[in-house]
Amino acid sequence: MFRGVQHINMDAKGRLAMPARQREPLHTQSGGQVVITIDTQAACLVIYPLPEWERIEKDIQSLPALKPAVKRFQRLMLGYATDLELDGNGRLLLPQSLRDYAQLDKKLVLVGQGNKLELWSEVLWFAQRDQALLDSGEQAELPAELMSLTL
Repeated sequence: MFRGVQHINMDAKGRLAMPARQREPLHTQSGGQVVITIDTQAACLVIYPLPEWERIEKDIQSLPALKPAVKRFQRLMLGYATDLELDGNGRLLLPQSLRDYAQLDKKLVLVGQGNKLELWSEVLWFAQRDQALLDSGEQAELPAELMSLTL
């Protein structure tokens, strides 16, 4: 559902305008209601349509919380999860704690990931992208899951 890489801006108040090609599916799936949380493996944010987040949240809560690594993951993913709604102009107001985690400044990158969107600082996105390209250029061993794909 969500595809592509789009460069967008955030204003001084922490508002970003969701591009029209992403706004439409968000309105269709969730009436513009989204949940934004942190990515625990990278300094970016993840934006889910509310119904998709509710499914994921249920899965996260069903994990065995007595395991310390699971508890840490739950604490971060669920703790930072924030309900937001697109305003009449298709904008989201990002809380300061989320902006701080992802080191967001004026220039942002929105990356479609199928069922969700990632929101990156432009500087961190370019660094991540360049590192991924460098790593793949070294002919690193691909996981079996990737080797089974036919592209």
